[in-house]
Amino acid sequence: MTDVVINASKTSYRWRVVDIAVASVIGVASSLVYWLVATLTYTPWSVLDAAVPGLPGLFNGLWLFAGPLALVIVRKPGAGLYAEVVAAVLEALLGNIWGIGTLYIALVQGAMAEVGFAVFAWRRWNLPVTILSGALSALGCWGYSFFTNMQAIDIAGSYGLVYVLTTVLSGIVFAGVIVWYLYVAIARTGALDKFASGREIRGVQA
Repeated sequence: MTDVVINASKTSYRWRVVDIAVASVIGVASSLVYWLVATLTYTPWSVLDAAVPGLPGLFNGLWLFAGPLALVIVRKPGAGLYAEVVAAVLEALLGNIWGIGTLYIALVQGAMAEVGFAVFAWRRWNLPVTILSGALSALGCWGYSFFTNMQAIDIAGSYGLVYVLTTVLSGIVFAGVIVWYLYVAIARTGALDKFASGREIRGVQA
């Protein structure tokens, strides 16, 4: 398993043009995936919810990966929040059932994704921290959904518990594990050699 841990005493948080460009590309690509997921999962969501109330939380991780992916590649504070907002704005423009609410939940999910790396001062970049970022983003998704759209549902009831467990599990898998290995696969192509995150995977000197 590839595992990159950076404990540098001096880290530059200054954004470069390439940082903005790549974070934007991640946001744009993610918006298309998010929109497709929103379009294609409506019926499966209803079926799962009828079978086991709260089980559709398993889909939620599919709307969470932009933040952790941008963070683990760009490695700048705000990268996750920026990518999530770009993805949300474009998804809303493409058309979905949530409208402007897409932006609000993106802000929460992006901010929570940032926390996973912020607790290590944006200096530790490995699979466990990426998983933490995905799980926290999932918690943000769950919290926003419950406190804005599901107020009538008992948060401590069976639906609430199943929904939080499936949402966090989905965040761990899609926005944590899969994001990490997607980043490693992209880095190995050489496409990220302008980033420390890419050079470390390939063993290339700056």
